[in-house]
Amino acid sequence: MKKGIFSTSILLTAAVVAVLLWGRSVAFAQTNLTFSIFFPPTHAQAKAGEDWAKEIEKRTGGKVKINIFAGGSLTPADQCYDGVVKGISDIGMSLFAYTRGRFPLLEALDLPMGYPNGMVATQVANDFVRKMKPKELDDVKVLFLHAHGPGLLHTQKPVNKMEDLKGMKIRSTGLSAKIVENLGGVSVAMPQGATYENLQKGVVQGTLAPMETLKGWKQAQVVKYTTDCRNIGYTTAMFIVMNKKKWDALPADVQKVFDEVSRQWIAVAGKAWDEADVEGHKYSAELGNKTIELSAEEAARWKKAVAPVVDNYIKDMESKGLPGKQAVSEVETLIKKYSKENK
Repeated sequence: MKKGIFSTSILLTAAVVAVLLWGRSVAFAQTNLTFSIFFPPTHAQAKAGEDWAKEIEKRTGGKVKINIFAGGSLTPADQCYDGVVKGISDIGMSLFAYTRGRFPLLEALDLPMGYPNGMVATQVANDFVRKMKPKELDDVKVLFLHAHGPGLLHTQKPVNKMEDLKGMKIRSTGLSAKIVENLGGVSVAMPQGATYENLQKGVVQGTLAPMETLKGWKQAQVVKYTTDCRNIGYTTAMFIVMNKKKWDALPADVQKVFDEVSRQWIAVAGKAWDEADVEGHKYSAELGNKTIELSAEEAARWKKAVAPVVDNYIKDMESKGLPGKQAVSEVETLIKKYSKENK
């Protein structure tokens, strides 16, 4: 009897040790990743990014833990991409336009092509990369892209026609700077994070940005008017990319989860942009701000004025041996395709 009790005790002890060792093994096997997001934590896209990370953690059964660093706290917006390449962060979300010239082919996405909304812009951006396969992205693993709704003009003084914009300092980024200049304004490059303060201090008198910035970045508090120029609405393509070495080190089943969740989140991000635009418009109106609708004649003038931005992009790309004409044609085709599908 004593021998039986002794044997049972040994078996129980062995079982406990095995469970403890298994627990340590699971903890050791967990992959911890950092995710740098330039948006403030309260922004719709920061929340969408956080939900994406949680979904990956859930579907991998805890094999992956993603630690969020929002508000550019790990890497500033203009250093986010390089931060991923160098391994400062494992994953990053920011704008291609913050490092202008580094992603020449992708600049086709940011041209004033008349994007109707964020869902279309997001779908176009992802399809464009799949089809064009730009070599400029070869140093990272692209998880997915997203892009905001039409960039509009938000100012402290009313702009009813191009002449009203002449000499006005307007915050812009990437190719949107060319849009401002062709309309007669003075472009001032700066990231979204610095825009509120510079509008407040009068360093700039307006900003070219989607409606969502009026609430997401509180910019409705420092502007009074929005000129609805969506017929030349540009977008800004944004990336969620991963360090290649970290990606290659992931097991195949975990990589599959990342790919599946990322495909799903294309629609999530697009919807978040459109909902944020609605909220931005509502917030701005509540503060008493006005929206100016351009006349058909004036809208046509604006479209004609910015046409050289597209033409010059094509010429510049072709001079560098890049398929600029094909890139623009692809964007136009995809906008038409997804605009019909999202009616």
